[in-house]
Amino acid sequence: MSEERFGEFVLVRRHEDGHVAELALDRPKAMNAVSSGMARAIAGACTALGEDRDVRVVVLTSTHERAFCVGADLKERNSLSDAELLRQRPVSRAAYTGVLELSVPVIAAVHGYALGGGFELALSCDVIVADRTAVVGLPEVSVGVLPGGGGTQLLPRRVGAARAAELVFTARRVEAAEARELGLVDVLVDEGRDREEALAMAARIAGNSPVGVRAAKRALRLGQGLDLRAGLEVEDAAWRTVAFSGDRAEGVAAFNEKRKPQWPGE
Repeated sequence: MSEERFGEFVLVRRHEDGHVAELALDRPKAMNAVSSGMARAIAGACTALGEDRDVRVVVLTSTHERAFCVGADLKERNSLSDAELLRQRPVSRAAYTGVLELSVPVIAAVHGYALGGGFELALSCDVIVADRTAVVGLPEVSVGVLPGGGGTQLLPRRVGAARAAELVFTARRVEAAEARELGLVDVLVDEGRDREEALAMAARIAGNSPVGVRAAKRALRLGQGLDLRAGLEVEDAAWRTVAFSGDRAEGVAAFNEKRKPQWPGE
């Protein structure tokens, strides 16, 4: 396993021959509160991972024992003038869109607090694995703002408009069991096993065709919100990108020869 640090607060570890990358939030003294510097580091790490064709899956984790991420750094925000806050906005957005726009599957491994921007980072992932200590929520309206890292758009896509409205308007925190019941998280595991389970899922995904998986993610994302006819056109376009690929040829050959495929990744 190799490690690379981005800025002071983000660590990238590479597993499974470099095919699984772990993006670890590493600002333990602030429970991973997202400062401007940390936002830049997250965006920079996502850019690097997106350009690395060896990476097939990303797992978003935390090095803090009691928190995934408690959201925006409100101490920093309190020190900013209105002009500075406006200049800081694209820096903050780049962290969330960096995770959201990765072309490979992204799995969040959540334990402890995942609140505000922290939960929005998890919502930007494709799958959320949480342990039984997880507490999630979007409490922004309780401090005079709104979820601005994608929460107002990503949450209703998960749980529906009315449920998202209730959660955003009340600003309430949701513990792990209810979070799983409501669909705020996808997989619930025993305490302390969120990272282990997320990495195991990532390893399974990494064993599949990288061309096929990327195309499937693209179809899933682009098809959201479309009517069925338009969605099927999105799917057909994605199919055409893989139908004549080296991965498809290798996958069919390996199946017929009863062997493990050696994906060319193109």
